[in-house]
Amino acid sequence: MTAIELPREISVVNIGLPLFADAIRAQGRPVAQVEWRIPAEGDTDAIAALRRTYGTRTAAIDKANAEVVRRLDEGVPQLMGIEAAASVLPDIDDRTVLHSGPPIAWSDICDPLRRSIRAAVMAEGWATTPDEATALVEMGSVRLEPANHHDTVVPMASAIGPSAPVFIVDNAAGGTRAYAPINQGPGQVAWFGMETPAAVERLVFLRQVAGPLLARAIAGSGPIDIFSLVAQGVQMGDDVHMRTQATNNLLIRHLLPQLMSLGGTDAQALAKFLAGNHLFFLNIAMAGAKTLTLWAEQVDGSSVVTSMARNGTTFGIRLAGSQSHEWFTTASPPIGRALYQSGFGPDDAAPDIGDSAVLELVGLGGPAAAASPAVAGFLGGSMSDAIAATEDMERICAGRSTRFKLPILGFRGTPVGVDVRKVVETGITPRINTGILHASAGTGQIGAGVAEAPVACFREALLALSNRPPAG
Repeated sequence: MTAIELPREISVVNIGLPLFADAIRAQGRPVAQVEWRIPAEGDTDAIAALRRTYGTRTAAIDKANAEVVRRLDEGVPQLMGIEAAASVLPDIDDRTVLHSGPPIAWSDICDPLRRSIRAAVMAEGWATTPDEATALVEMGSVRLEPANHHDTVVPMASAIGPSAPVFIVDNAAGGTRAYAPINQGPGQVAWFGMETPAAVERLVFLRQVAGPLLARAIAGSGPIDIFSLVAQGVQMGDDVHMRTQATNNLLIRHLLPQLMSLGGTDAQALAKFLAGNHLFFLNIAMAGAKTLTLWAEQVDGSSVVTSMARNGTTFGIRLAGSQSHEWFTTASPPIGRALYQSGFGPDDAAPDIGDSAVLELVGLGGPAAAASPAVAGFLGGSMSDAIAATEDMERICAGRSTRFKLPILGFRGTPVGVDVRKVVETGITPRINTGILHASAGTGQIGAGVAEAPVACFREALLALSNRPPAG
């Protein structure tokens, strides 16, 4: 009988628990670790929904998703001008204040957003003190509406009244238009949850000085291709959410001839404001992204997220097509991987807030983390950590950008189109690069970090999608 000879060299593929792979590796043998976990953490309802949406409906959903990704990737947002909100938003009256995030009652609004709303009310001249502003809201004399319901996006704890100047951004291919206020800059400002006289004064400055002058500069320039600037900024170290310095500079350089022709002391004040506002471009990029998600949400039957917003109390998403007006919400998460200013820590921090997560839906912010050494500092401190964040986003997105390229990854496009099926299946949720506000003291921004979107709202969106009749 021939003796059976066991192999002298083996290679192992380990699926699941890395403990076994570590033991083999410790013995000096080659091993390949395959990351695997039970889909949807074993939630039977979610698994059934995945089975339905990955089963007979896969072809239809994938076709819809491909069209959504095409629109998110190919639309060309152009900055057209600046006008007062009331003159371009037909559904707001002369006592409406728009706020960040999903709909919310005044009684449930977090402290930073309450302060910002009061600052907006005072800037409009409807009240002279925070207490008077509160009384007007509680009496119903001021109507609160989510900015998203008016094709508008506002960052952090922003709230804007009808006289606030807003950027006008058009996407001609989709026939969509979106709006965003002028970024308020650093310091004592309402978008950081402050209601001081200085915060109110900044809102008045934007209305009386910055808005009219910037409107003249943009008119002199003509339409500006926002994402052409963004594509350059990403290759210069911006994620265009937490860091926009490079893209800021590109925009100001583009507008410099018009800005230089303005003249006068107001122009000097504007120049000083722009020079000190490293996030000036953020709001413009948000409005550009919103024009694309508005176009994308017209596609029925898709599993791709077209709205993602937070009001400091709830975190909400919406899907394309028939569910584009239905919010799926859960509690707004804390902000992790944070760097705090001296004297502050997690116990002082408000939950995640703002509409700026719209950027993560079009390939910016978290998906572009690998472009930005500055953002890497919040993700562990090395570029490998930033690359890992981008690669996590790739696992839950339906496509890649053809314009936002990552040099460190061989000019691979950033991930685009968050797919609720992939989020629920893997348990990986979008990472949102964001600032941190004080939860209660009204002292403004106290740090920055990365918020992980809660999976619960994605699960609810998936269940709703799976229970709807197929599109078409």
